Amino acid sequence: MYMEQGGQGPDLLLMLHGLGATGAVWSPMCASADARWAGRWVVLDLPGHGQSDRQDSYAIGQYAASVGCAVLPHVDPAGRLVVVGHSLGGVIALALATGWFGVAPHRVFGAGIKVAWSDDEVRRMETLASQPAKRFSTQEEAWDRYLKVSGLVGIADAAAPVIARGVRRETEGWGLAMDPRANGVGKPPLTELTALARCAVHLGRGRDDALVTLEQTRTLDPDATDLGPHGHNVMVEAPERVWDWIASFT
Repeated sequence: MYMEQGGQGPDLLLMLHGLGATGAVWSPMCASADARWAGRWVVLDLPGHGQSDRQDSYAIGQYAASVGCAVLPHVDPAGRLVVVGHSLGGVIALALATGWFGVAPHRVFGAGIKVAWSDDEVRRMETLASQPAKRFSTQEEAWDRYLKVSGLVGIADAAAPVIARGVRRETEGWGLAMDPRANGVGKPPLTELTALARCAVHLGRGRDDALVTLEQTRTLDPDATDLGPHGHNVMVEAPERVWDWIASFT
């Protein structure tokens, strides 16, 4: 699994990106991590994304098992493990909070987790998972598609560090680095995962996030945080606001 890391000390901050993106979306936060986090940090490309290997299953439990296996060697028993996840990464963070996947987080943060799923939305994702990956004749076309898939249109461009590893050269043209089968992750059992958490869980969302409302988020966490006038990718738009959120609890 592709991994970037930095910092020093026993505490470890694990940052997990959302569906269709790569760990590069955390680069604005990594840039200030030395000043904002007293410990080490790790960023992954989730399985089937970026430069990480693909896998047979993309169920939440399989994601969590893969992430737990990759991160466990970096966990210092003398320190705290704090996990912050965005969107799908937030769901995986909730799964890790159960303690079932080899690691025992001290706290978990989930930003922009989609709570309400219609049957049509689930079917649409299943359809995407069953379709072959699209191919593009130029790199520019592939980057344009990646910006849409990752929700970064209007926030970043093809030269921005936050979109690194999002596309790759194929035998015939260019394509997204994401395995399309990853769209088949399914409707996450959020209520069950939250109830099973063995550590403190903190949820939040940008005020302009079109995928989830604060009211929906507060069905899982009554104290869920309004992260300000930002959209779904709040860690890209306002990294210092996310750091402030983490610092308020850690």
